[in-house]
Amino acid sequence: MKEYDEATLKKVQQYEMSILKDFIEVCKEYNLTYFALAGTGIGALRHKGFIPWDDDIDVGLPRKDYEKLLEVFAEKYSDKYTIGNAETMKNYPLMTTRIMIKGTKFVEESLKNIKCELGIFLDVYAFDNVSDDEKKFKKQAKSAWFWSKILILRHIAFPVLPFKGIKGKLAHAVCAVAHGTLVLFHISPRWIYNRCKNASCKYNNIETRRIAYFCDTSPYINMLDKEKSLPVIELDFEDIKLNFPKDLHEMLTFVYGDYMQLPPVEKRKNHYPYCLEFKESE
Repeated sequence: MKEYDEATLKKVQQYEMSILKDFIEVCKEYNLTYFALAGTGIGALRHKGFIPWDDDIDVGLPRKDYEKLLEVFAEKYSDKYTIGNAETMKNYPLMTTRIMIKGTKFVEESLKNIKCELGIFLDVYAFDNVSDDEKKFKKQAKSAWFWSKILILRHIAFPVLPFKGIKGKLAHAVCAVAHGTLVLFHISPRWIYNRCKNASCKYNNIETRRIAYFCDTSPYINMLDKEKSLPVIELDFEDIKLNFPKDLHEMLTFVYGDYMQLPPVEKRKNHYPYCLEFKESE
C-alpha cells in the first residue's frame, strides 16, 4: 500500500463525504433502501468513520432503487457529478457505478490506461435477487462473476491479481493473452456487460430470500439475507448516521474474520491514485 500524506487523505475523505451526504439526501427523499458495505462497515464499527488509511466508501442498493438513484442523479445533479459505469462510458471496465465529482481526477494505478474521465467518487453497487435454489444460485453467481472478469480483461491486459512470484507472472501472461484475444476479435464490451447484467438480474422478476452483488473478488461475499439484514440499522460514520445491514457483524466476520483487530501494515489497502486532482478553486 502506498501511503497518502495526512492532509491529502483527509481532503479525499472530505470530498467523498460530500458525495455521500448528497447520496443519503436523495435516498431519503425518494424512499430508497441503501446500505454501506465492506470496509465502510469495518470503519463504522472499529473507528466510527473511515478506516484511518482508507480512501473509499462503498454503498449498495437493491436494483430497482439503484436504477432510480442513478436517474435522479443524472437529472438533478448533472452539474455537480458524473455518473460512471459501463452504460455511460464505453471504456469503463467494472460492474459498479461511480458517482464522481466534476472537476476532480482520481485514477488508480490499475486504471491508468483506461480512456475514461475518472474523478473522486462514491462506489455504488446494485444488488439483485438470488435464486432460492442453491444449484441455480451457484450457476447464477458463477456466470455473473465470470462475465464481470471478462469485462475487466477486455479493457485491461494486466489487472490487479492476488498472486506474486511465478504464479503471478503466469496469471498475468494468461490475462494478457485473453485481453489480446478479446481485442483481436472485436468482442464488444457492451455485449460482455449485458451478459453479466442479465445473469445478475435473472431472478429480479420473482420474490427471493436473498439479494447479492456477484462481481467482487468472490461472487459470494456480498450477499444479504433479507430477513437477517433488513430493515437496515444506523451507525455513526464520521459526522453523520449511515445505514448498514442489521447483521453487519456477522457479514464482516464471514469475510474478514476478526475484523476488529488492526491488520499488519503490509496487508492494509487503499486506492492510492496514479493521478489525483482536486477542484481548481480549492
